[in-house]
Amino acid sequence: MDIELYYQEKGNGEPFIMLHGNGENSDYFCNQIEYFSRNYHVIAIDTRGHGKSPRGEAPFTIAQFADDLYDFMMQKELKKAIILGFSDGANIAMKFAIKYPDMLRALILNGGNLNAKGVKGSTQVPIEIGYRIASLFADKSPEAKKNAEMLGLMVNDPNIKPDELSKITVPTLVICGTNDMIKESHTREIADNIKNSELMIIKGNHFVANKNPEEFNKAVDGFLTNRGNVI
Repeated sequence: MDIELYYQEKGNGEPFIMLHGNGENSDYFCNQIEYFSRNYHVIAIDTRGHGKSPRGEAPFTIAQFADDLYDFMMQKELKKAIILGFSDGANIAMKFAIKYPDMLRALILNGGNLNAKGVKGSTQVPIEIGYRIASLFADKSPEAKKNAEMLGLMVNDPNIKPDELSKITVPTLVICGTNDMIKESHTREIADNIKNSELMIIKGNHFVANKNPEEFNKAVDGFLTNRGNVI
């Protein structure tokens, strides 16, 4: 890996990696790090070009971020981990789980999408307009280039085919908010294509982990406790 990823860690026990969403950083999981560190070794990572992690020279894509995670786990000698991904973090987690299925113990996908069509139009249309505008000025402005890269992740990625999800074999929780920006039908499609999965919809919007942490943490904790019984 051409860079060193910044991360926060706390607790002991089974490794539990957390991956934030687009334009955010590991602080997004402030309500999860403390809670889950009671029973797990929590590692919340800043994705390449986010938070305190440098951009580097590698491609700025979901696939690259998944490979960054692989390199990170190799460096830290983590053979397996529970992975929780939110939004783009969930997309990274899916790419990672498809490519490196033997490196997971369990998977939590919160607000992920297979492609841009999975996002509600009220959210996606402004993103695509912003992306086009930022792209026009990317060669002239570093800030515009950065914006184009960030927005491009939500326009051009992750492009996962539903049948690819069959490669994910670990117990998986697919979780979203009742008023999520991801279409409920799309979230159900993700769950339906992962054999060893369960779907949970809890009260809130896309940011349920941050805005409704008590219910979110309870759902994830219950899933992890009973993951051996997931059908």
